[in-house]
Amino acid sequence: MAQALLTSYENAVSRLYALGHELASTPSHKFDLAHMRLLLASLAHPERKFPGVLIAGTNGKGSTAATLASILQASGLRTGLYTSPHLVRINERIRVDGNAIVDEGFAELYETVDQQAARLVETGELPWHPSFFEMLTAIAFEYFAREKVEIAVLEVGMGGRLDATNVIEPRVSIITDISLDHQKFLGNTVAEIACEKVGIIRDGGATVTLPQQPEANDVIGNAILDHGARGLNAVPFVPPLSPASSHYMVADDKSVARYPLQVMGREIDVQTPLVGRHQLRNVALAIAAAEELKNQGFPVTPESTERGIRETHWPGRFQVILATGRSPEIVLDVAHNPAGAWALRSTLSARYEDRPFTLVFGAMRDKAVGEMAEILFPVAESVIATKADNPRSATPTDIREAAKRTATEILDSSDVAAALTKAIEIAGPMGLVVVTGSIYIVGEAMRTLGLRI
Repeated sequence: MAQALLTSYENAVSRLYALGHELASTPSHKFDLAHMRLLLASLAHPERKFPGVLIAGTNGKGSTAATLASILQASGLRTGLYTSPHLVRINERIRVDGNAIVDEGFAELYETVDQQAARLVETGELPWHPSFFEMLTAIAFEYFAREKVEIAVLEVGMGGRLDATNVIEPRVSIITDISLDHQKFLGNTVAEIACEKVGIIRDGGATVTLPQQPEANDVIGNAILDHGARGLNAVPFVPPLSPASSHYMVADDKSVARYPLQVMGREIDVQTPLVGRHQLRNVALAIAAAEELKNQGFPVTPESTERGIRETHWPGRFQVILATGRSPEIVLDVAHNPAGAWALRSTLSARYEDRPFTLVFGAMRDKAVGEMAEILFPVAESVIATKADNPRSATPTDIREAAKRTATEILDSSDVAAALTKAIEIAGPMGLVVVTGSIYIVGEAMRTLGLRI
């Protein structure tokens, strides 16, 4: 029986990936929310059976979502969390109260959604089978409805306006930091990309954001005005401290950032495992959204906010693995675009100052590999280029070619496990290894190290 369930799950995952993994085949069909709505209608609209929060942006969506979901769970609410992509297993993307959907449940829901999709294609109501992300989003909605979640926190997959998650009517819309990424799909300027992100803002709704690049600010501000929405500024929840300040950066064995903050009329002791100045902005967005939900009647308190921030679990974001005596200290961080690379470089500088480190780097070939290399490679003592087991991965040769302006010596490694072994050998037991780039690189490193997701 167990083997049959496992086979059913593996078959579901295999069929899902056959639809075209993530962005690999997206351009073949035009984005259209009407198709997503038809699919959900055939499932009796599971997305209408729970209130939700929708989060769009270029960087920080996942961290903001994980923090907010943890706050809501600590407030006693049965909380759904939908994020993408995943580090190791696809189940990570769909969680209730922090627990990922189990294999059996995933396989069952895949069959339910796929049968409806096939029927809609057969009757001509859909012109083609729903995409990888549309299917996965429908599975998440159906799961949350069946689990009777009291609220769900949903991370937009890409863009916002035409993203499959944007069929819900959010209680709160959150816009995180916007920068250049996915230009092939979203536009070539920050303003064009921002126009896609603000598609999650609703008429008369609540929108939480922070000041950022002027081009993004203009688009966000105008969209809020055009929709008659309430703009909620998270600035009061960002501590005015420098990244190097020991008052908030606690480089202990848990790598927490700690600082006092006035929340809902009371001072709380913020202790977040999400380290780095950029993460303080993401935590602030989560706090502002939690306060707005409290004002809407959800049972959020200063105490549950404090606890939820402290208990946030979001691996692979400046996650520090301390030296063991035989192995060096290792930092795992998803920095998949130039803005993420700058954030990683800043956080490394704040925590480690000028300590030499060996860099393991890999990225998807549709990313700004050269720009990321120019940000990170010059500050590393040694660089090892590698590739994830993903058809979109840039090869070590691709990385070396993209990074040729850095004049950095780059070593090659055919896979992440071999790259990590080489990096540990180069760094030595007293050294430092930094693994970064694509989320898939970090995920494979975590699997190699036997870390819990």
